[in-house]
Amino acid sequence: MAKKTRSVEVNGRQIRLRPERYSWSDFFMALPAVLLLVLTTYYPIAKLINISFTDWRLTSRTYEYVGLKNWIWLFTSKTSTKYLLNSIKVTLIYTFFNIAIDLGLGLVLAHLFNRLTKPYGAMRALIFMPRYIAMSTCGIIFLWMFNTDYGVINRMLEWAGVQNHINWLGDGKLALTSILILTGWHGVGYSMMIYLSALLGISRDYYEASSLDGATPLQQFRYITLPLLSPTSLFLFITTFISSMKVYQSVDVMTGGGPRQQTEVMVYYIYRLAFDDNRIDRASVVALLFFVVLLIVTASTMRITNKNVHYEA
Repeated sequence: MAKKTRSVEVNGRQIRLRPERYSWSDFFMALPAVLLLVLTTYYPIAKLINISFTDWRLTSRTYEYVGLKNWIWLFTSKTSTKYLLNSIKVTLIYTFFNIAIDLGLGLVLAHLFNRLTKPYGAMRALIFMPRYIAMSTCGIIFLWMFNTDYGVINRMLEWAGVQNHINWLGDGKLALTSILILTGWHGVGYSMMIYLSALLGISRDYYEASSLDGATPLQQFRYITLPLLSPTSLFLFITTFISSMKVYQSVDVMTGGGPRQQTEVMVYYIYRLAFDDNRIDRASVVALLFFVVLLIVTASTMRITNKNVHYEA
């Protein structure tokens, strides 16, 4: 059976096109990106799986394959189970409140500054500016601000009449709150700008029509704004969820996982196993478990929430 060919006329000449040649050229054009993805993503994952079946110590150049020994350790050792469950609990608590702060406060600020004027633009820039500062730098600044003896926060509270200095980073509950204040201050400006761009894309016809029908501003927000912002909310929820689950720098700079592992999130627990305990093998097992859990939760969340997302805007 003859292959179908297609011809076009150029300057009075008939030129035959052969689609099979173009398919290979498309493949070779995408090949550099595919190779880069394999080298930077898939190869490290494969190497991590390989290390999880060894007894590799950070101080040793050699290792042996031990099968499922590390996985058995993770789920049967009382110490490992205790620290693993603690890190999962801390990570989930932090993620929940960080999402609430970023999305909730970001939406409120987007409504407050939804004006295309220079003063409002300057205020939006001030709120968004922390996004440009490295998290490690922000951590050092807030570490000084939350200092028990000479921190700015306790000094301001002292002027307000609170004489007892609060140990912000030494108390377990307050330490996690302090980290949430830092990450909320750092990330709320980004959520505000994303929500603001989505608000500007909503047609005013919806609000004018609802006003003629007697809808209140609260009803307009409930039945018009929120549904039309659902794609933006889904995007921010997924990205904030992933970044919150992977939090590390703020914890490392401000508390180091303390006090008594009460701010030890999953990524910091993996770091501690690898570089404090010198157990690369055990750290790889926890990292793989964390990767699988994150993948499942993210996919499930997208599958469930996509049913309630409206793309009419």
